[in-house]
Amino acid sequence: MKKSITFCLFLVASVLVSTAQIKSPDEFLGYELGSHFTPHHKVVDYFKQTASSSPKNIKLIEYGKTNEGRPLIVVAISSPENISRLEQIRSNNLKLATGTDNTVDIKSQPAMVWLSYNVHGNEANSTETAMKMLYTLSSGQNTQANLWLKNTVVVIDPCLNPDGRDRYVNYFNSVVGKTPNSDPTSREHIEPWPGGRPNHYYFDLNRDWAWQTQIESKQRLALYNEWMPQVHVDFHEQSYNEPYYFAPAAEPVHQDITPWQRSFQVVVGKNNAKYFDAEGWQYFTKERFDLLYPSYGDTYPLYNGAIGMTYEQGGIRAGLSVVTNDGDTLTLKDRIAHHFTTGMSTVEVSSQNQARLLEEYKKYFQQELSASPGVYKTYIIKANNLSRQKKLAELLTKNKIQFAYGADKNGRGYDYDTQKEESFTVDRNDLIVNVQQPRAVLANVLLEPQTFVADSNTYDITAWALPYVYGLKAYASKESFKGKYADLAIADQTSNDIDKPLAWLFAWGAAEDAQVLSALQKENIKVRQADQAFTVAGRDYPAGTLIVLRTENEKQVKDLKTKVVTTAKKFDKPVRGITSGFVEKGKDFGSNVYPILKQPKVAIVSGNEVSSLAFGEAWFYLEHDLNLSPSIINAKDINNLDINKVNTLILPDGSYSAFIGDGLTSWLNKGGKLILMEDAIESVIDKKGFDLKKKELVAKKDEKPEPSKLLFKNKDKDDFEFAIPGAIYKVNLDASHPFSYGLGKFYYTLKTDRKIYEPFTKGWNVGQVADKSLMAGVVGKKVREELKSGLLIGVQDFGKGQVVYLANDPLFRNFWEGGKTLFGNILFCSY
Repeated sequence: MKKSITFCLFLVASVLVSTAQIKSPDEFLGYELGSHFTPHHKVVDYFKQTASSSPKNIKLIEYGKTNEGRPLIVVAISSPENISRLEQIRSNNLKLATGTDNTVDIKSQPAMVWLSYNVHGNEANSTETAMKMLYTLSSGQNTQANLWLKNTVVVIDPCLNPDGRDRYVNYFNSVVGKTPNSDPTSREHIEPWPGGRPNHYYFDLNRDWAWQTQIESKQRLALYNEWMPQVHVDFHEQSYNEPYYFAPAAEPVHQDITPWQRSFQVVVGKNNAKYFDAEGWQYFTKERFDLLYPSYGDTYPLYNGAIGMTYEQGGIRAGLSVVTNDGDTLTLKDRIAHHFTTGMSTVEVSSQNQARLLEEYKKYFQQELSASPGVYKTYIIKANNLSRQKKLAELLTKNKIQFAYGADKNGRGYDYDTQKEESFTVDRNDLIVNVQQPRAVLANVLLEPQTFVADSNTYDITAWALPYVYGLKAYASKESFKGKYADLAIADQTSNDIDKPLAWLFAWGAAEDAQVLSALQKENIKVRQADQAFTVAGRDYPAGTLIVLRTENEKQVKDLKTKVVTTAKKFDKPVRGITSGFVEKGKDFGSNVYPILKQPKVAIVSGNEVSSLAFGEAWFYLEHDLNLSPSIINAKDINNLDINKVNTLILPDGSYSAFIGDGLTSWLNKGGKLILMEDAIESVIDKKGFDLKKKELVAKKDEKPEPSKLLFKNKDKDDFEFAIPGAIYKVNLDASHPFSYGLGKFYYTLKTDRKIYEPFTKGWNVGQVADKSLMAGVVGKKVREELKSGLLIGVQDFGKGQVVYLANDPLFRNFWEGGKTLFGNILFCSY
C-alpha cells in the first residue's frame, strides 16, 4: 500500500514538474497575450523553449527559411506514446495515401490535424493564437486536450509568412501609442504600401499552394506532402467589420470534392457553432468562401484527400483595438479567443471521429486507383516545346502526380486548341498522365480542360488548365493508357568538338532561353538574334534563334568558348557550333536581319500607385528567372530617367496618370522601351503621343437597354452577365513579330477584366482576340460580346523608342509559364 501511494505521489510530482517547466505565453513574453503584437523571433523562441521543455509531447521541425532568413517551423503535439512512434505514424499516413497498402491498423493510428496560421502577414492574430494553442495542448493542464491527443497528432505551423508578418508587426509597434487608438482613421490602422499581406516578393502565399513559385510554399509543401494530414485548417482574418466565418463552404464547390468531405465540413461547423452560440458570438457559413481554385490552403488539402477548411476572423488592420461599424470595440484578445475556440473545437471533433476520418481517408485513395474522378482517364501533353514540358514535369513532381513518357498506342481525345474530339499519335517524348493514381483528383483538377462551375460568384479565377498555362499542345482522352518510359529521350545537341566555329547557335522559345541570353550578356558577350528563319549546315533554325559570332566577341571576352559552353550546360540548353555563315536558305550572317540584342537596363515603378502583387510578379521574374537587378523607383521619378542607365521601364498594374509627362516622352524619343501592364494602360489613354484607344461596344440601332433581372435577394452577388473572374482566351499573334518568337501563331492568356482596345492603324497589332477565342472559364454574356474582337498586345513606335501595351498580365502569379516566353521577348527582342 505504501509503495502504491509513493508511486502515485511520484507520478503527480513528475506531472507537476513537467507542467511547471512549460511557461505560458504570458510568462515567457512578459506581457499578456493579446496586449502586444509579438515579433516572429520571439514566437520561434517560445516554440523552441516549449518543445525543449516537453520533448515527450512535442517534436519541433525547422523546415526552411524565408527570403529574409527567418526560420520556418512546425511542431507536432500528441501523447507521449504517439510522439515516441511519430515517424511510424507519419509513415503509416503515407501508406494510407498510396491506396494499395492494407497493413496499417487504423485503430492504433491517430488522426492528423494540421493547423496553419498567418499565411497573410497582416492577419496577425493567427500567430498569437498559435502560441495559445501550443501551450494549451502541451501543458497537460487541459484534461480534455490530454484525452484528444491520445488518438490525434496536432501539427501547428505558427506562421506561414514570417516576412510579411514582421513587416506588419514592426510597422504597428513603431506607431502605436501608450494606449491603442480604437479610431479606424488612426495611422496604426492604415498600413503603408505594400502592406503586410504578401511575402518578401509581394506574393499572396494563399494562392501559391499548387504552383509553389515562392520559397515558403516550396519548403512547406515538401513537408506537407511527407505528412498528408486528414484535416487541415487555414486560419485567416477578413475585414474587422465582418463576423467570424467557418465551414461549410460556399458554392461553387468543385465536383471532385467528395460527399464525405462536404459532410464532415458540416460536422466541424456544427461543433464550432456550439461553442460560438454558448458565448453569443456572431458567425456565418456557406457564404463567400468557395472551394474551386486549387491553390488555396483549403482546396489543395481537399484535392489531396484531407478535410480542408478556411476560418476567417474579422480583424485586418484592427490593431490591438478598433471600433467597428456597429459601434462595438473589437480587441486582439477577442480575435485570439475566437480563433482559439475553433482550433480547439476542430481538434475535439477530429479526435471524436478519428476512426471514420482514417477509414474515409484510406477509401479516398483506393477509389482514386480504381475509378477516374472526372470525364477523362488520360492526359497527353505533346513534346512541342521540351523546355516548357520539363517545367510542367517539375510542377507535377512537386505535387506528387505520377507521369511517364511515350505509349504503345494512339487514340482520340479532346484537343485543347480546337476544342474538338480529334485523333492523335503518341510520340516518344509525349508526357502521359493517367489519372488512375493516388493523386488522381489533384491531377484531374489541374489538367481538365474545362472546370465545371456551378456558381459564378467565385472568389478567384475559374480556369487554370496546365496545357494552356504552359502553352503546350495537349489532348484529354476518355481512354486509359499509360506511358512506357520514366524519362525523356533527348539526344545531346551540344556541339563542342569545333575548336573555332564561326558562331554558336541557341534556340529561343522558353523562359530558360531568356536566362541563357541574360547570362551571356552578363559576360559581355554580344548576342544576335535571327529575325527570319534560316537553314545552315543542313539544319533549319526558326526566327528568334540566338547567334554568338566568335570573331566579334573573342577579342573582348577571354575564354569565349568555355563561357558559351558552360552557360549552355548550366541551363541545360543545347548549343551548336557552325563553321560557315553561308546560309542555304534565308540570309547570310552578314545581313541586317541578325541584329545585336541590347542588354536591358530595367526599372520598375513601385509605391502607392501600384498594385503590390503586380509589382512583385515583375520584380520576382527579373531577379529569379533572369538574374537581373532592376532599379526600383517611385512614380514621381519616371520623368527623370537617364537613357544610359535605364532603357526599359515597367509600369505594373496601377494608376499613373498624374506622372505621365514630358520627361517620360523625351526618354522614349531617345530610345526607351515603356512596358504598360493592365490598368497602367489607362494612364496614357488620350495622352499626347500615345495612340492606343479603348474599344467601345457599339449598341445596335434601336436597341433598348434590357430591364434588370437582378433580384434583391441576390444583391450581394455579382451580375453574372458582367462577370469574368478569370478565364483563358486564345490570342492570335503576328507570328512574324519578334514578340511572338517561340510562341508561334497564338498564345493563351488569362483574362480577368473586360478591358480591350482598338487595333492600331499605325503600330504593331501583335496579339488580338477574335470570335470564339474563349477557351475555358466563366465569362458572362455581356462580357463575351465585348471580348469578341480587339487588341490585347500592341506595340507603338515612339521616336527611337517603343511603347508596349499588355492588356493582360503575362506573369500572373509567376506560374503562367507561356507568359514568361512572351515577357522575355518583350524585354530582349529588338526590331
